[in-house]
Amino acid sequence: MGNDLPAYLSNGLIGLRLRETVVHSGMALVSGFTGVHPERGIEAIAQAPFPFGLDLAVDGVWASDAPHAVEPIDQAHDFATGELVTRALLRLGDRVLSLRVSAFCSRSQPTIVVQELVVEADGPCRLEWRSFVDVRGLRGRLADLRLDTPGEAKTVGDGALCWEGGGGSGRCGVAFASFAPEGSERSLALSHPLAPAVVSHAMPLVGEKPVRLLQIVSLVPGVLHQQPDYEAVRLLARALETGFDRLRQDNRACWKDLWLGRIRLVGAEPRWQALADAAFYYLNASVHGASPCSTSIFGLASWHDYHYYYGHVMWDIDAFAIEPLSLLQPQAARALLDFRSRGLVAARNNAKLMGREGLQFPWEAAPLTYEEAAPGGGTGAWREDHVTLHVARAFAQYAAATADARFADEDAWPVLAGVADWIVSRVTLRDEGYAFLHHGGPAERAEAVDNDALTIMAAKVVLGQAQAAAAARGLRPPEIWGRVAEGLAPPMRSDGAIAAHDGFVVTEEKGATPSPLLGLYPYGYRVDPDTERKTLAFYLGRWEDYVGSPMLSALYGAWAAMAGDRRLALRLLDEGYGRYVVGRFQQTLEYRLDRMPDGAPAGPFFANIAGFLSSLLFGFTGLRIGRGEPKSWSSRPAFLPAGWQAIEVDRLWIGGRAMRLRARHGEPAILDDA
Repeated sequence: MGNDLPAYLSNGLIGLRLRETVVHSGMALVSGFTGVHPERGIEAIAQAPFPFGLDLAVDGVWASDAPHAVEPIDQAHDFATGELVTRALLRLGDRVLSLRVSAFCSRSQPTIVVQELVVEADGPCRLEWRSFVDVRGLRGRLADLRLDTPGEAKTVGDGALCWEGGGGSGRCGVAFASFAPEGSERSLALSHPLAPAVVSHAMPLVGEKPVRLLQIVSLVPGVLHQQPDYEAVRLLARALETGFDRLRQDNRACWKDLWLGRIRLVGAEPRWQALADAAFYYLNASVHGASPCSTSIFGLASWHDYHYYYGHVMWDIDAFAIEPLSLLQPQAARALLDFRSRGLVAARNNAKLMGREGLQFPWEAAPLTYEEAAPGGGTGAWREDHVTLHVARAFAQYAAATADARFADEDAWPVLAGVADWIVSRVTLRDEGYAFLHHGGPAERAEAVDNDALTIMAAKVVLGQAQAAAAARGLRPPEIWGRVAEGLAPPMRSDGAIAAHDGFVVTEEKGATPSPLLGLYPYGYRVDPDTERKTLAFYLGRWEDYVGSPMLSALYGAWAAMAGDRRLALRLLDEGYGRYVVGRFQQTLEYRLDRMPDGAPAGPFFANIAGFLSSLLFGFTGLRIGRGEPKSWSSRPAFLPAGWQAIEVDRLWIGGRAMRLRARHGEPAILDDA
């Protein structure tokens, strides 16, 4: 346990950090629940009321008055079912209590979280249990508290509250219920030091007979309902009618279905399968078709020692997560893109503020308003043009993967057209063609550059996708789209490799950043074989100066495979991803702490996780999502890390069909009906 990050549970709408001490509250986030950051003054995701507040007493001695009475034993995070089991001992008075706590965030009823506490004593005693929603330390205010259900004789659960985030920008409704064995003495305290409302249950513990205590809570963000506390009551009533056993059964069924998409690494060392399973779990756990506000690059995880980028929605999700999720959990991928679709007005306004046309998506999108929310001077907000291109490409890739004609017409086409118009307004005409001047790329250097290679490569890809989308609708695209696409070219080095930008030198700040390789894969920018070989060789040769940084490191293994070096592919997969994974529950960090020991251990970091999963599904297998039949998606024979024999998946969703993937080393990947 030690300094490990706390366990993280999520269903894509709600995220929880749960401590191993059980009686000490963790941290909760709800998609779309925001507040004004107290220091930065920007819109940020806000810490929500923690649903599983509890306190225990033995013969009148309370754990809250004896903070050192808890002795954690262990925690087990079952990735197969999305459940966390925590065991601890609690020494109070003359008794020792054994605690076993099971918790999960329901995927079948996504506003519901459930915790079961089984208590056993080493001798007879009187047990008291306080159940409450913990708002201690939260910024904001209690907007409402009700301990009855208006107009009904019987209250649903124990009550409901509405919490308003700091600055009044968001609200979260919470309806809560607690259950103790029949015959327990129930009481209620208001304005208690622990919470606005505390429900207590008292009962005898006889011999070594355990008792079962249960908390079921519904959390609803105001972005999904104007009266989130009232809606939370309705959804809690639904969950209570369903019952604990069925809630758990349904949640397990959802996870069983998701795990049909497990990525099996045939011939790989068991460690790699474990890392693949952990990555699969964390990515899929943190997204859901019910998510109203996409997800951050840490999912719905946060902790007190790091800013976690304020829960903003950033380009990493569009660039790395949409493609694998389009095949693994397409409803969730659609929800992530729906956030961007709802933000088109904000993106158009953002372009206007920059003096441009079309759509320019924010560098750090606020979860509730979709607007730019980068803190301070926000260099990335006005320099990092590539964010807009990642969003556009994500729409095109999802449309191709799902073959959803309605999405292509109503959602993807407006984005592609708007971004194409933005590209035209952003570039500058020069004698040798068109150029992106004074901007930045994935290296995020202190100084601006001209003609960042990744930006140019992505812009040409997106312009091609926009032209194809227009043609598919019988429309004639503006001629300027084609002229700009023809007039854009990434800068080249004298050795024949693509340069990171105009005037690039190896010794510059972050000079090892392999951003041109991102243009080759996953973006699929086409170059001649000689240019690809030289570009791969140049940047792969400098991996040691880059690895340790976030985002692009996870792709090094796939790039080494493209270069035809199996041993290097395995080594760089470890250097660029495996060594980022730490702790009891294999949480992937943003940075490698052995390379950056002063950094905060923040995770799970989804740019790295999704980059790793993308490498497994596409980079090594040679699959490339296209508009044609899936059987045509194999662009080359699969090339796998040393020792790996095959990559297999029993179910991927492609064009609305369930399909199997078999990719054996040295052979074209095969997709056929599952």
